[in-house]
Amino acid sequence: MNTAPTLLILAAGQGARYRASGGTTHKLDAMLDGVSVLERCIRTARASGLAWHVVRASAEGGVGGPSGAGMGDSIAAGVRATRHANGWLILPGDLPLVRAATLQQIALALQGQADRIAVPHFAGLNGHPVGFGPAYADALCALSGDHGASSIVRSARAAQRVRDCAVEDEGIVTDIDTVTDLKRAQALLRQRAPAA
Repeated sequence: MNTAPTLLILAAGQGARYRASGGTTHKLDAMLDGVSVLERCIRTARASGLAWHVVRASAEGGVGGPSGAGMGDSIAAGVRATRHANGWLILPGDLPLVRAATLQQIALALQGQADRIAVPHFAGLNGHPVGFGPAYADALCALSGDHGASSIVRSARAAQRVRDCAVEDEGIVTDIDTVTDLKRAQALLRQRAPAA
């Protein structure tokens, strides 16, 4: 039996800020060194060896729908679609520089910890993916709207069930919301060692 959590890549949002900043495509379709932002996330998921699932917008409405879904709706849909997973790592699809080793580190932090949450940090900043043990399935499925799982994390922290994980990965805090963000991500990508 696979004891590792499943990675959920959230790709159902509208991306309105990116277009408002001058972007001509959806931010997940924007090219970063010849590869789209979302495809970079998917490649990292594959490289991590974890099971993964992409939460996409549906043409009929539902999650994402034509008008885009809130993060809460997307998380809930992803957990429902992978209900028998042994926990989840939640990764917004606009974080294309997260390293496979970071995904593995957060997954490992949850091992054998059904009621734990793992939160990565880089340079004092919280990032993604946030990992949730399987005990949080119902709470994650109950999320809706624009708010993510921060309320679940706050409650777990109050109960001393959050494991903070320092990572050497600026990708956990490098999201693509604007054209300027994309340019910054491009510069960071070019600074990385070829093997990264």
